Amino acid sequence: MKSQVNEIKVSYKERITSPFWLKIQSSKDVAKMLIETWDSDTIGLHESFKVVLLNNSNKVKGIYQLSKGGITATIIDIRLLFAVVLKSLSVAIILTHNHPSGKLNASQADRDITDKIKRAAELLDIKVLDHILIAPNGDYYSFADNGLL
Repeated sequence: MKSQVNEIKVSYKERITSPFWLKIQSSKDVAKMLIETWDSDTIGLHESFKVVLLNNSNKVKGIYQLSKGGITATIIDIRLLFAVVLKSLSVAIILTHNHPSGKLNASQADRDITDKIKRAAELLDIKVLDHILIAPNGDYYSFADNGLL
């Protein structure tokens, strides 16, 4: 009897070609892009954690929503995060999540998950460029700008 196993397919589809990808040059660029693309109906209701996927020229390949949580927290599974990063052949990432309350203080939990992701990324030669907290009004907090990364 022949062994049977599942076939695994990994795919990433570029719908926008690389010459048209947005180039990130600052935390302000990231925040502007996030506010323009975040679902305005939910940004003030519950936390969502997203990852901005970048190529070697800091051009945005895409944004992936990793989780959607409650009013004050969301769960981040770093195995799923890196599955997406590796699948898209990204070499750098920017972590981001919203604070529905509008308070832009990095909590200890925010700092801890950022450090954990950064350590894992180093093993894979992936750069964590920033972690951006977004408020519903468009204000933001950058870990990199504030020396936390």
